[in-house]
Parts: sequence; structure tokens; C-alpha cells
Amino acid sequence: MFDTFPVLRRVGLAAATIGVAGLLFAGCTTTSPKSTATATDKRESMNSAANATLSKLYEASPQSKELVARAKGVLVFPDVLSGSFIVGAEHGNGVLRVGGSNAGYYSTTAGSIGFQAGAQSKAMVLLFMTDDSLNKFRNSSGWTVGADATVAVVNIGANGRIDTNTAQQPVVGFVMNNGGLMAGVSLAGTKISKLNW
Repeated sequence: MFDTFPVLRRVGLAAATIGVAGLLFAGCTTTSPKSTATATDKRESMNSAANATLSKLYEASPQSKELVARAKGVLVFPDVLSGSFIVGAEHGNGVLRVGGSNAGYYSTTAGSIGFQAGAQSKAMVLLFMTDDSLNKFRNSSGWTVGADATVAVVNIGANGRIDTNTAQQPVVGFVMNNGGLMAGVSLAGTKISKLNW
């Protein structure tokens, strides 16, 4: 009798791999004359989403507002989608703000290997606290956390305060999901590239 289980398992694995590849390459498109007409819409949508993300951050950690105000540059990724089935992938788009004005649009990607299955969404906010860290980021052709700079992910203490040692680092990061700020998250290996929007 023909055993269908190995075949079904291979089909499921292939479908999951295609889904992950789709996540990875969703942002890799070429610009045609038709798509340039929607660039303004993309920017407006991204700006609204970034504002909403910052509002959620301020609610989750009121002290973060002061840190954002002191930052030389603020990079907001409102919606980073991740999916994994043995091989994981993340992708999202964001906006860099310098002096309160939009200074460019960026994409982020990351990969991982693990035995988790599922998908989730998170938001990331990176704060460039020094002119030097911001300039290195803006002048790079591709920027990777861990290789080009270390990002100190903020820890919130039991008293709701931001760890002062973390807040003094050149690049500070916040990661949030629907449940609020995420603790113990590493952004190492996250790649950020400029978008031509």
C-alpha cells in the first residue's frame, strides 16, 4: 500500500519554504513608471504607521519620549513580519527621521534557523544617539546590526524606568509586539538597506 505521509510532509515543507521566500523577497521589486505614481501613497502610509508606532512606544514607556527627543536620528519600522518553519525570515519597511523631518525610507531583513513554526509581527524603533552613529548609518550602502554597529535593546526595569546604562549607548533599540515592549530580544544580524521611494 502506498504511504502518503512522506509525500505530504515534503509538500508541506516545500509550501512553507516558498512562503518564507515570499516574505524575504516581498520588498524586492523593480520600479516601473506605474509604481512611481504610488510612491507618495507609500510614503504617506509609512509616515502614518510610524507616528502610530511612536505613540504606542510612548504609552508603553513614557520615558522613551525623552530619549527619542534627544536622538540625532530615529528609524521606525512599524511592521516587521516574521515567519519561520526550520528557516525563518523577517522583512519590513521603515522611515528615518532627522530633526523631526523624514530623511529617507529603508527596508530591514533578517534570517534565522530554528524549529519554530508560525508567523508574527513586531515593530522596531532604532535611536541614533550620536552624530557619529547617525552619519555612519546614513553613509553606509548596507548596514548590519552587530557588524556595523551594536544596538543596545532597551530593558525596562520593574519600576518602569529605562536602564540608564542602555540609554547611554550610541544606538538604542526598542522592539514591540501586540503585548507591548519585548525583553531579551537580539537584533544581531538584522540588515537595513535604503529604499528608492
